[in-house]
Parts: sequence; structure tokens; C-alpha cells
Amino acid sequence: MPERILVCVAWPYANYLLHVGQAAGAYLPSDIFARYQRLKGNDVLMVSGSDCHGTPITVAADKEGVEPQVIVDRYHAKILEVWERFGISYDLYTTTLTENHYQVTQDVFLKLKENGLLYPRTEEYLYDPQADRFLPDRYVEGTCPNCAYPEARGDQCDNCGKTLDAVELINPRSKISGATPVLKPSEHYFLRLTAMEERLKEWAGKQSHWRRNVLNFTLGMLNEGLKDRAITRDIAWGVPVPVDGYENKRIYVWFDAVIGYLSASKEWAARKGDPEAWRPYWEDPSVRSYYFIGKDNIPFHTVIWPMMLMGYEGLNVPYDVPANQYVNFSATQKQSKSKGTGNWMLDLLESYAPDVVRFYLTTVLPETNDTEFREEDLVRANNDVLIATWGNLANRVISMIHRNFGGIVPPVGALSPESEAILNDARAAFGAVGGEFGACHFRGGLQEALRLAQSANKYLDERAPWKAVKTDTPHAAETLATALNVINALKVLLHPVLPFSTAQLHEDLGLGGDLRQHGWEYQAVPGGTTLAPARPLYAKIETELAGASA
Repeated sequence: MPERILVCVAWPYANYLLHVGQAAGAYLPSDIFARYQRLKGNDVLMVSGSDCHGTPITVAADKEGVEPQVIVDRYHAKILEVWERFGISYDLYTTTLTENHYQVTQDVFLKLKENGLLYPRTEEYLYDPQADRFLPDRYVEGTCPNCAYPEARGDQCDNCGKTLDAVELINPRSKISGATPVLKPSEHYFLRLTAMEERLKEWAGKQSHWRRNVLNFTLGMLNEGLKDRAITRDIAWGVPVPVDGYENKRIYVWFDAVIGYLSASKEWAARKGDPEAWRPYWEDPSVRSYYFIGKDNIPFHTVIWPMMLMGYEGLNVPYDVPANQYVNFSATQKQSKSKGTGNWMLDLLESYAPDVVRFYLTTVLPETNDTEFREEDLVRANNDVLIATWGNLANRVISMIHRNFGGIVPPVGALSPESEAILNDARAAFGAVGGEFGACHFRGGLQEALRLAQSANKYLDERAPWKAVKTDTPHAAETLATALNVINALKVLLHPVLPFSTAQLHEDLGLGGDLRQHGWEYQAVPGGTTLAPARPLYAKIETELAGASA
């Protein structure tokens, strides 16, 4: 029976251009996973959106002297362009500015308050005496009290990953004026994380299928002990607090952003004309929900969001949080939107075909450790692997069928042992590749598929149908028909990574219909099928980088 799978993808702030570190960290992995699950016939809901309430947006707006909405409108459009050009297959990509999101966020707030998990408390917060305003966490930088990193933000240290309160920073400074902030009292609502600490420990301790770094970080945070955390701020941009006396305050972004997964699911249901369609994905305990994020967001998705879901009651907690490490763009510096370092996705997609970018990034996905993006390696991956191992295989087999059999797949009878062996390898590859993709091991899944392509090349070279056709036509026919069936299998196996080129190949194979409806299974190309003329799936990249990669 088909399974329901909920795929939740990190919400990027709408104040910057997306870089390859983000694409490799969350967006490409989630798309590979969703496409694989759909091919299996599972019922997938994949949601995300632009986070429009983050203080990075108001920081950018302040710098330009414009309203935050101006920043949001500019960058949300650019983000949508990346998704379309890069092939990210959301069921819904929305924003946190919708009326629906405001309502869902306020509903969660009031339900947690009703259940005793939100309470007001007056504390001292950093205040800029020169700008005459309170400083939200992202408006403050200083030295991390945990690892001494000198550029820690007021909400989290990018170096050690520890979540922070701005008042904990050593030598804090205002990002508005550069002044040293002072402490000033203000009342805010706090999330009673301490009330759920033991329940979270018990739950997290059972998640043996999580990646080791995710589980270790989560258990370390829980064993260290949780602190209640303020979820409102003295700001004018964000979801209004549904409590009298809080008219000049807003719900803080880290609280409302994670609720976006739920609000987006509800918006998707409403848009399809079935307002209750979201419920099975969130209320049926058999449904598995996956959260694709970068490692800097682990605490929000394995501690804070699960606590909120438990506290709300009746909603599923995450099944898996396959957080990735960082992609560096040099030997020492990670890609960072806040620091303006890295390779921007739109620039990359101007230079290279989307499947080429997807292929290379899949080979360097930072699943277990930090990796590095090198443009010369992208060129080499295209020329020496994608084309040499896969693209040329498909092209030359289709070309030989056109040249020797009029473009019609030759029927064959009994198969030789070596033909049976390669077809058995193709059938087995669906289990091997699917096992890797299903476990969120996308590099491993791609490697398994390429292993089959390498075997097919070896099979073709050993049987040499270009020679056999001159003296043994049945031998050549068997070889080419068999190789084409392996190519048809590879088309499906590689589709989650290479959706554009595999869709082209599906069309060229003359099978009709939509590849996405093919199913995750081996299927032969019937004898007598007319093939379209061979079209190269990829183009060799001739640049100075190609020479540098040699």
C-alpha cells in the first residue's frame, strides 16, 4: 500500500540570493527524496516557503532605508526563480506573510498558552542607547561564551552551533550603530522548554535511525539542560501577539518559522479545495515526516519544534531530521548568506545546465562531514563522469539502433548468460539505489546507479555490437536491446537526481506518458518500439576550468 510521506524543507529568509551551500544542504536532498518517493507510488506532500519575518530582513531594510516588504518582494521572486530553474518540485512553496500563516501561528501560541507552556516574564534585554530601541537577537553580535568565536549572533553561534540569548554574548555590539548595548527591562512570553525536557529526552533517545551528528547534538543539548526561551520581541515586523497589552510586540521569528510547515500544509489543503486534506499528514501516527535542514538548524527541529508539537497535542513529531553539514567554497570558509560569501545559485544556473549542477552537488552533498565546492570539479564531473559514464552510453546505443535497425528496437529471443546477468543487475539496482535514497543517503544512491552504468558500458564494450552487426545480426540485436533496457532502468534510477535530462530521454525512448508515473521498478522497452533520433543529454564544457581539472 502507498505510504504518506511529509517532506518539510527549511524556509530561507527572503533577504538574499540563494547560494550552493543552501542548495546542497537542504533543497536538493529534499527534492531527490520527494521525487524518489513519488516514483515509488507514495503519497508525498512537500512544503516550504520564504521566511519573511526574520530580523535579517529588517536589518537589510534598515540598511537600505526601505520597508521590509520591499526586501521580501525582491528576494522572494529570486527564490522562486531558483526553484523553477533548478527543478525543486514543491507541492506548495508559500510565505510567512499569508493570513493563513498568521492564524495558524496564533492558534499554536494560544494552545500552548492554554496548556501552560507559555508564560509572561520580565527580563532585561539589550537596548541601543544611540538608536533608542531594543535590539532583537540578530541586531547584536559579540563573542560566543561557549567557543569564543568573535562574530557570534545574538541567537546562535555559527561556529559551534550553540543557541544563545543575546545577553550571553561577551563584548556585545549593536549592528545598527556599533554602540555597546545596555540592559533594559521588558515583558515577554516564554516557551516553557523545561517542562518537556524529560519527555524530549525519552523521545530523542529512541531515534536510532537519525544521523549520528544530529542525534549526538540533540542528546547533548538535552543532557546539558534546557532553558525557557522568550518567543516575543519588541519589534514591529512579524506575527502580532494575540494577547492584550502586547500590541507593540511581535512573535519572534524562530517560533513562527517552524510553524510554517503546518501552516503551509493547511494552505495546500485549502488551495486544492479540501481544507481537511492536511490532517492525515500531521495526525496519522503511521505517517513519516522528514525535515531537511542545515546543521545550524538542528536544535530548532529536534528540540524546540518537537516540544511545540507535543505541547499542542495530537500532531506528529518529526520522524527524521537528515540535517547536512556545510559546503565550503574555500579550504577554510563556509558558504554564508549573512557574510556574503559563496557561489550564488542563479549565477551558477546561468553558466551550467540544471542537471549538471544537480549531479555535481549530489556528489559533494555534506551528509556526514563538511565538503567543498570547486567549479573545476563541477566541470570534471560533467565531462568525465556524467557524459563519459552515462550520457554517452544512452547516446551511442540509441544511435546504433538507428544506424543498424532503422531506429526500431529489435525483438530478441533467448538471452545469453551475460545479457541475463546485466539485466539482473538492473533489476537489483532498484533495491540498492532505493535503499540509499530512502535512508537519505543520496550520494550513495547516485554511486549505486553509476555502478550499473559502468557495468553497462563494460557489457557493451565486451560484446562490441558495432562489430557483430556485420557478421552476427542477432548477437548485435540482443546486445543493443539489452543495453537499451538497462538504459531505461537507469533513466528511472537517475531521475530523482537528473529530472530534466531523464525526462528528455524518456521522450526519446518513445514510451509515451510521463516518466514520473513510471514507477520505481524495472520495465523493458518492448521490441518494435520506435526511438526518436539520439539527442545528447549533456554538452561537454569547454572552458579554462576544464583544463585546470585535468
